[in-house]
Amino acid sequence: MALLEYKCPNCGGAIRFDPGTQELTCPYCASVMNIEALRAAEEALRQKPESDIDWGYEGSEWQEGERQGMAAYVCKSCGGEIIGDETMGATSCPFCGNPVVISSKFAGMLKPDVVIPFKLGKKDALQALEKHYLGKKLLPKVFKDRNHLDEVKGVYVPFWLFNAEADVSCEYEGTKIRHWSDSNYNYTETSVFRIYREGNIGFNEVPVDGSKAIDDTLMESIEPYHMEDATDFQTAFLAGYLANKYDVDSSQSILRANERIKNSSQAAFASTVTGYASVTPRYADIRLKSGGVRYALLPVWLLSTSFEGKNFIFAMNGQTGKFAGDLPLDKAAYKSWFLKIFGIAAAALLVISQIVASLM
Repeated sequence: MALLEYKCPNCGGAIRFDPGTQELTCPYCASVMNIEALRAAEEALRQKPESDIDWGYEGSEWQEGERQGMAAYVCKSCGGEIIGDETMGATSCPFCGNPVVISSKFAGMLKPDVVIPFKLGKKDALQALEKHYLGKKLLPKVFKDRNHLDEVKGVYVPFWLFNAEADVSCEYEGTKIRHWSDSNYNYTETSVFRIYREGNIGFNEVPVDGSKAIDDTLMESIEPYHMEDATDFQTAFLAGYLANKYDVDSSQSILRANERIKNSSQAAFASTVTGYASVTPRYADIRLKSGGVRYALLPVWLLSTSFEGKNFIFAMNGQTGKFAGDLPLDKAAYKSWFLKIFGIAAAALLVISQIVASLM
């Protein structure tokens, strides 16, 4: 396996991509390098032949199924072994911290068309997590103290970006209600209308998560991404971050893309039906056409925490800072809150019954 490493040309230290400056920086000598300037060096490193040295070790062979889903790599800086799953595209050595790109993991797969570089760093992710705690009245009070932050990692997540046009035809039932009264009666008139909407709507860069390892709902919760910041893919952007190759290809993502486009189409057309007391959808015919797809790597900060034996995963959009994730529930506080609300409701009901009884 070939490992693509980025070294500082001035001091030899490991360099990494800085989302603040959008450049490659060296934490040891403070050198700053332009990504374009490293292209030639990157190509030369890729063409460097692998060592064919034979140490003569004859060990036992892997048995069938023993290494399924597992991949092992050796860091060329310190010799430490890196273990990961087969979808891992870039990582850092756990022993010396050197950022490396596992270039061979992209071999035989489609090359990403575009990448959105990280705009926000690890400190931003930690601050967002602290802010996420605020105002959560049913969050256990000891959560911050006992909670153990297991991992904070920047990950380039594979996405398929779908473009499509939709021909939409919808029908709704709407009602309008009119009230009036005279000296004898109160009147209510309900008018029922059939409402039709028909037209065409276009969608650009609808994202669908291409990794089985990451929850789709969590990824959709931190959307949108601003695709105007997307740039042509270069492996230099991966330095210092993790990256997964896709394990759900574009053809497997079509159903999810169609579902998202159709739901958005229905929501867009329904939003035009206004001025009614109630609106009930009756029929929707959505036909997609003019489709296209691109492969992109999008920046995500993943934070893993543990509390009372359970794991909680949070995600932050590495471009916009949008944050999402579930928090634990303080069962005692919830029970107290429920009983308090129930008690208030019971007391109010008692007062009303007493008033009614006094009037009878």
